[in-house]
Amino acid sequence: MKSLGIIGGLGPMATAYLLQLVIEMTDAKTDQEHLDVIVFDRPSVPDRTAHILDPEKPSPLPSMRATAQTLEQLGAGVLCAPCVTSHFFYRELSASVSVPFLHMVKETAKELKVEGRKKVGILATTGTVRTGLFQSALEEKGLDFAVPESPGQQLVMSLIYEEIKAGLPPDPEKFQKISRELYGKGCDSIILGCTELSLIKKSAALGHGYLDALEVLAKRCVAACEGPVKAQYLHLIT
Repeated sequence: MKSLGIIGGLGPMATAYLLQLVIEMTDAKTDQEHLDVIVFDRPSVPDRTAHILDPEKPSPLPSMRATAQTLEQLGAGVLCAPCVTSHFFYRELSASVSVPFLHMVKETAKELKVEGRKKVGILATTGTVRTGLFQSALEEKGLDFAVPESPGQQLVMSLIYEEIKAGLPPDPEKFQKISRELYGKGCDSIILGCTELSLIKKSAALGHGYLDALEVLAKRCVAACEGPVKAQYLHLIT
């Protein structure tokens, strides 16, 4: 099996959760049957959304590129970044290394297409929404989409930055209010399109129709590293 390299710290808890998911999804009976994983946890990387919304603010690209190259030098055969917004820089990052670099956003769109979904709600940072990362990936697969209106998007950012990134428990009523808006727009599924949002399901039952982009990434990491994926994780939409 190939070794997995994780550009971590974007944010730290999401990185830890990705590692947990990779371990849980690997069909292993012994320690030796799990993947070798190299995690470079680097929370000092400048905020991705802040730079996208204001290019005068520090760019995360130099730090992320150096991290990717370090992981490759340490022997990683597959790379990933458990941060959706960072995929705004995917082209430059993947071009800076010679090993496969998984694209979480496109892999999530593939998963939705395979599962037969038609219209998808997007919960993500304002930076991700404005760059159209998910919108473009979904359109490539022939899928329709919807995003929250401005008040709902502000609630999404509040969940991510004021609660989860701040180490506070997420407010389930905020999450459900945004979800009701997207389902009201005719969505048959909703992407948890920020790795901080992935942590909500650890503290609250979400209901049906959600796809966690971090779970998609974890599954693809195991498969790309030539590890066996447990059968219960072959279908990820709740």
